[in-house]
Amino acid sequence: MIDAARILALLPHRYPFLLVDRILEVEGDRRIVGLKNVTLNEPFFPGHFPGHPIMPGVLIVEAMAQTGGVLLLDRIADPQSKVVYFMSLDGVKFRRPVVPGDQLRMDVEILQNRGRTVRMKGMAYVGAELAAEAEMMARVMDRQA
Repeated sequence: MIDAARILALLPHRYPFLLVDRILEVEGDRRIVGLKNVTLNEPFFPGHFPGHPIMPGVLIVEAMAQTGGVLLLDRIADPQSKVVYFMSLDGVKFRRPVVPGDQLRMDVEILQNRGRTVRMKGMAYVGAELAAEAEMMARVMDRQA
């Protein structure tokens, strides 16, 4: 398990854009499971949508991407000197709305690894229900000062 302090040490994201609260599982350098507790206090809910809060789909995909980023950065020697840039998204599908009170579980698996470039499959669940899925391509790059 990876706690919030380690996530903050790995990812450059901060409030209000850090969308991973905890890492529940890591299987070597192939698979990771992250958790995002979705609360009514999220900064996007007042505008999406007033009186009917729904987590924007792009932020669900971003939560999956950040979870994959933790997996990539956790296995390199100096993660603070690197950043993960996402290059493409394919097969993005939204299956159910994510609302306040939901616990979003992101399951991300590396499909292909070509050195600094990887292809991953992300699945986001609320309970046993699939909320979203996407294939993501990303590259680990040097962080600019």
